[in-house]
Amino acid sequence: MLIQLPDIAAVVVSVLAWLFIGFSTGFLLHKVPVRRFDHDTWLTRPRRFEDEGNFYQRRLKIRNWKDRLPEKGDLFPDGFSKRHLTNRSTEHLERFMAETRRAETVHWLNLSAGPLFLIWCRPLLGVFMIVFGVVAHLPFVMVQRYNRERLGRLLRRRRPSS
Repeated sequence: MLIQLPDIAAVVVSVLAWLFIGFSTGFLLHKVPVRRFDHDTWLTRPRRFEDEGNFYQRRLKIRNWKDRLPEKGDLFPDGFSKRHLTNRSTEHLERFMAETRRAETVHWLNLSAGPLFLIWCRPLLGVFMIVFGVVAHLPFVMVQRYNRERLGRLLRRRRPSS
């Protein structure tokens, strides 16, 4: 702990910091051109254990709870809501997939900010803030990955086989 704050002050600063981190990463990545998210990176690439998204339904029953999470992709001007699939064109599905990568990246960035809270929180409170970051953002990461796999399957079915 570099800055000594009473616990209540540390909690208030932490709440404000989480809000600032969430909105600023969302805003900054919203400004990145969508073409930067048109392909997977080491962070967003599918993992074997995900079994094309089936892991999330089989083990976590994601369809039962994913729609209860807030969706703020359209919070900023020209944003893209991922709440519902509004168009089944290939172009729209590809854009939707890109936006899931953008959202996943935002949530990974938010989640990774947890250790910053150790600057002003006592160790136990700091660990709580790190755990909070994981619990608050990991479900959103999982939803983005699950939805992207579903969209990918839909797009693969459309492509002619060689």
